Amino acid sequence: MDYLWSPWRYRYVSKASPGDGCLFCRAACSANDRENYVVWRASKNFIILNAFPYTSGHLMIAPYAHVASLAEADLEALREMAALAQFAESALRRLYTPDGFNMGMNIGASAGAGVAGHIHLHLLPRWSGDVNFMTTIGETRVLPETLEVTYERLSREFAEKSA
Repeated sequence: MDYLWSPWRYRYVSKASPGDGCLFCRAACSANDRENYVVWRASKNFIILNAFPYTSGHLMIAPYAHVASLAEADLEALREMAALAQFAESALRRLYTPDGFNMGMNIGASAGAGVAGHIHLHLLPRWSGDVNFMTTIGETRVLPETLEVTYERLSREFAEKSA
């Protein structure tokens, strides 16, 4: 087995422990959007960057309510989530000019949800050829910008387009 050391990621994986509770609930209640990478807040949902992105611009839309399934979610929150996905897709198209998108939810731990108790919708810009030997053979992702740069770009774009 090969190892790739990424010491800079330690600050992310060391931030949370099982006793810290839900990362989405912490971000929803925090006043420090920059620290939590919350790029946009709406009335029932917020948009947050994935701290472990597959691609630059990988974001998630989560309701403020801590619910584990779509069946438990407020219908208005789900409608707003869809509208925010549309809003985010447009912003990501303008900023990153991707060839396509992956969008989806993993509901429950067995489905791959990293945060199984709080639904969230992933939106990832994709480019032709972005899954190359680095990902498939080297098991490594190459991101052209830091989370801080992505945060600045997206939060500015959302603010400009909502005005």
